[in-house]
Amino acid sequence: MKLLNKIFLIAAVSLLVLGLNNYAFAQYDEKLVVLDTSLGELVIDFFPNDAPNHVENFIELSESGYYDGVLFHRIIPGFMIQGGDPNTIDGDPTTWGTGGPSTKLNAEFNTIKHERGIVSMARAQDPNSAGSQFFIVHGNANFLDGQYTVFGRIVTEASFDTLDNIASVVTDGRDAPLDPQSVRIISATVIDEHQHPDLLELDEPQRIAAMPNPITPISPSVGDPTFESVEHDIKFDIPEGWFLQELDDSDPNAPDMVAIGPVSGNLPAAITLEVKPTNGQTFEEIVAADFEVLKEEIEANSLTVISQDDTIINGNEAHTIVVETSFHFGDQLLFVKFEKIIIYGEEKHYVFTYFDEKDDFDTYLPQFMELVTSIGKLSEPVASADPGDENGEASDENGGCLIATATFGSELAPQVQQLRELRDNTILSTESGTAFMSGFNQFYYSFSPIIADLERENPLFKEIVKLAITPMLATLSILNHVEINSEADMLSIGLAIIMLNVGMYFVAPAAAIYKIKRKSTSYL
Repeated sequence: MKLLNKIFLIAAVSLLVLGLNNYAFAQYDEKLVVLDTSLGELVIDFFPNDAPNHVENFIELSESGYYDGVLFHRIIPGFMIQGGDPNTIDGDPTTWGTGGPSTKLNAEFNTIKHERGIVSMARAQDPNSAGSQFFIVHGNANFLDGQYTVFGRIVTEASFDTLDNIASVVTDGRDAPLDPQSVRIISATVIDEHQHPDLLELDEPQRIAAMPNPITPISPSVGDPTFESVEHDIKFDIPEGWFLQELDDSDPNAPDMVAIGPVSGNLPAAITLEVKPTNGQTFEEIVAADFEVLKEEIEANSLTVISQDDTIINGNEAHTIVVETSFHFGDQLLFVKFEKIIIYGEEKHYVFTYFDEKDDFDTYLPQFMELVTSIGKLSEPVASADPGDENGEASDENGGCLIATATFGSELAPQVQQLRELRDNTILSTESGTAFMSGFNQFYYSFSPIIADLERENPLFKEIVKLAITPMLATLSILNHVEINSEADMLSIGLAIIMLNVGMYFVAPAAAIYKIKRKSTSYL
């Protein structure tokens, strides 16, 4: 029962950072800060007893005009809105999120929960690196409790309306507002509490029972997203909005690390990593040994294997397996789903596992793949990801999506989703289609990482590629409107589409060039 014991342990760790779904409230003090924004007013009250230095810093910056003109540059509805970076006043958008004063604040972690309306301080990997950037919690984010300094909360009904308005603006792939002027802080004003007539009658803030003790925070996700471990000779990118923790290695069932993510249902999403010595074993031997661990649960009908497959990740052999199970945690019966990925190395192999409740599993699966495909060694440059795109999104093991993902900007882009659906639902439904994809993958991945890297480096080249592959995607859409009931259907329609693309990309241009050449020579 090793797997179920491990599941129980991870669930226990995850629940340590869960809280009740209530508003977070703070005690009143003499001073308030009113942020006048493009979408309304945000009135902030403070917790001077919990974070005196952060409160003093925020009030002083507000009085000095430091926040006048800055944007809410990072907006994730259901999570938080982040602002306070002076680079957003008139700086290059690529620098948004990196600015702040030279003087940094020491952490003042406290027991106040990160619930809707809470104002907390953003920071980088160093806990003592807060400056001017802050975030306001839009949806309860209790997985941040004890890891960021809570120093205030919004305290008027209009402020909550403004919070919702800002959280609802349209953003790009970096969570930045498409219309920056709509989320600008026009001014920050410090006033006495009695000067504002519309303050809510609020209770004391919700608090965690104690600071998390069984788990040791390593790296937060509001700030520098890269985690590095000298002990394990590894580095990878932590999904934004998550934080990474190291567990006590005295428990043999405990993974080396666990990243706790947002909460959709009863549990937060979680990603674990186990680093194990390879000890001269082959890839096949390690995969077989891992599957042996699952047999007891499978035979007891407590575990269902959904799929498993071999693949390549960052040039290394890898094995993926997706399973479903259920277990009692307290008085709750939880239905959970896992995807485990074993990445093979000659000296060490890495076992990543993503789990969430079954109904919420797909929500954060792209972030899991982003983390896995960003893995690299500290002792050597990170290999160019085999699956990957400009946002770190992963294409899957069957291939065929890398250039499209990099071109259209996201694994969830309609164009990429269309390729996936055509491949999985149509092409791979026949033996001839499967054989074609196998040969195509070998050819495709011989050059696609190079093209994808060029797209990341050169926006103009990316637009050229987009224009070039759009006609091909249009021809592939034919597969959505025909019935394929046999191998013969797949072969005939597939060959027709191939010939259509040959005509568009080679025959037609060649004929046009020939015609132009003849016309030009006729004038000589």
